Amino acid sequence: MKRPLITVLAIVFALIPGVGAAFQVSAKAPEVVILKSEVMGGVKFNHPAHDKVTADKCETCHHASKPEKPYSAPNENCRNCHTRTVAAPMKTTSRAAFHDGPAKKGTCVDCHIKEAAAKKPVPLKCADCHKKDQKGE
Repeated sequence: MKRPLITVLAIVFALIPGVGAAFQVSAKAPEVVILKSEVMGGVKFNHPAHDKVTADKCETCHHASKPEKPYSAPNENCRNCHTRTVAAPMKTTSRAAFHDGPAKKGTCVDCHIKEAAAKKPVPLKCADCHKKDQKGE
């Protein structure tokens, strides 16, 4: 008796958009990622440290999928869409996705400025994050 119910529920979750995704377990994020920068040097991004700040809300940094370029997985790598040179339908380069040229706004810089205003210790200078000897991603 239980087996048909499980089968029916599995079919319902698979057929109704969004319902199955609500119960989907996403892959565990890598602990440390080195974000490449040819000009300034790599940025060592520590997921566990940022998870604490965002209360494990991945969508704080990983925005929702956009219709013009739907993502292939929840919390996809930023550079899968935001590349060094903008390719249609994207409008934002990888650098601009993290911060603008003079580093006054953008996903990373906005958060760092907000945290600093709350008297929390965060890197605010380019060289605090960008290290010439870091390679990767």
